[in-house]
Amino acid sequence: MNDNTNYNKVKLAMLAMQRHAWEQGVAAQAMYEASTVGKDKDSDARDIFVGMAYDALLRQAPDGRFCAIGDRTGEFTPITDCAAIGEVVLRAYELTGDEKLKNAAEKQLEYLLTKAPRTSSGLICHNTVSFHEGYSDKQVWADGVYMLVPFLAAMRLPGEAQKQADGYMDSLSDLRTNRLGTGLLYHIYDSESRRYISKKLWATGNGWTLLGLARLIGLIDATNAVVRVKYVHKVKKLLDAMGKFQCESGLFRDTLDAADDDSSTFEDATSAMMFATCIYRGLVEGWLEGGEYREKADKVYFAVQNLVGDNGIITGVCGAPHFTSVGTSVEAQAVYIMMEVWRAKCG
Repeated sequence: MNDNTNYNKVKLAMLAMQRHAWEQGVAAQAMYEASTVGKDKDSDARDIFVGMAYDALLRQAPDGRFCAIGDRTGEFTPITDCAAIGEVVLRAYELTGDEKLKNAAEKQLEYLLTKAPRTSSGLICHNTVSFHEGYSDKQVWADGVYMLVPFLAAMRLPGEAQKQADGYMDSLSDLRTNRLGTGLLYHIYDSESRRYISKKLWATGNGWTLLGLARLIGLIDATNAVVRVKYVHKVKKLLDAMGKFQCESGLFRDTLDAADDDSSTFEDATSAMMFATCIYRGLVEGWLEGGEYREKADKVYFAVQNLVGDNGIITGVCGAPHFTSVGTSVEAQAVYIMMEVWRAKCG
């Protein structure tokens, strides 16, 4: 792929790791981007992402949700997480011409538009299952800007994509509760009880949002300059807000605004790689300028190389499966790959 020998180690380790719906989605997206973006395109990545798209089809629940594991009825299958692989399925169709892939993508879209639970304002809810954060059936998560929004845009529903992106960000912005807030996003909001299930400025949640908005910008029709400018502005504001909390190491605290001596949190590399990937992508696509942004991204890049083990597993990240402590994760592996390919293209 490039001169960095960590790339292949990280890729192989990612492909060996067990994956849930969103993890399959972000891993497949990393392979898609490696096959299309990289300076020296990964010759294996195309076959890998196409194979992952077919597996998403194989594991599609009857109601249309991709990557259903366990109970294939979809009863315990998440909502927006299942759309994370949607664009990859669509791209696999465009590459192969296999109508089964196109039909599967349309079935996933139909679920989102006609069956998925929504809030009273029309935002698609994140889950139908309970996690440690506490469950209610009208939750929206920061993660959804990545899991859901790009798929809607890829399926040529720009209005719905913008509605969901704007609604998630407006619901979760800490400026809603404090006009002097940071401009960052809380993690989980329940629209029915009008309370934050997780009133935490979670670094990875803000990172998911950055990556989702960056993909949305890339999917917006280039002739629609007004909309592109709107989302570039949103990305810059979030990058600037997050950048204020970058640690000396180049990483971010898992809770962004936590004090340095707060033992309940830790330094996390996943969110930092999301931050850097967004910057590199913006530089490549021309909607960001270098300078301070490039310096912050490069600080992340060089710091993370020291966290890649001989086996390709990245340590020092918010860890699966509960994401409440330091550990390892598929999403860290995937975002490392994205960071590598966009930085290589960036030069």
